[in-house]
Amino acid sequence: MDNWRIGVTASEVHAKTLTSGKPQTGRSGKFPRSAGETLSPRTVRPAKGKRLNGGGQILTTRVGLQFPRELPFEVWEEAGPKLFRIVDSSAWCLGDWLVYGQDKYDDRYRRAIDEAGLDYQTLRNYAWIARKFAISRRRENLSFQHHAEVASLDDAAQDMWLDRAVEFGWSRNQLRKQVRCSRGAASLTAGTSVISALRVDRASAEMWQKAADVASTELRQWIVATLDRAASEEIHREQD
Repeated sequence: MDNWRIGVTASEVHAKTLTSGKPQTGRSGKFPRSAGETLSPRTVRPAKGKRLNGGGQILTTRVGLQFPRELPFEVWEEAGPKLFRIVDSSAWCLGDWLVYGQDKYDDRYRRAIDEAGLDYQTLRNYAWIARKFAISRRRENLSFQHHAEVASLDDAAQDMWLDRAVEFGWSRNQLRKQVRCSRGAASLTAGTSVISALRVDRASAEMWQKAADVASTELRQWIVATLDRAASEEIHREQD
């Protein structure tokens, strides 16, 4: 099992793999950190006067974090954002990885995913969003989830909303709220019809929401798309 060690100094938080032998690195000899960044495979010791009990390092494993007996608040505080960047960039990287496999290896990429024990549905969601945003259009100061919120829009609208999220410092939820409010206002002025609220049982509502999440779209869009598809199939069936 690969582990990551986050070296703790008063000013830096670094990561390093722990294996029985030499650290496992890529061809460049560096570790992935976030988009456009790498981590040096060297071990970083606590600064002079900052040596801590228990090795003085935060150890991350596949099942969680292991902390030393003592850790300065400032070091713990710095670790959070850096861990988030690693996790957030992994979604982009996995998405790009699957996109490349889909484009280059026909059906072989699917066998590789199955043999590795990876969850194809999750990877497919990542890949769908990765295809929507070329690397040059991805905002480093926004999360993967920010991009997912606007992935179903056209490029111009995506850029507009992401730019606003950067300018106003919106969280993912704040961005979602702004986009939904904008769509609601647009529906009232675009000559569309408003259908009365539909009451459904909780099991159906939860199933629909799960399907919308799998499709990486909001529930209302998923319902409309599903009904449109069903209506079209029914009309064609009658015509045949």
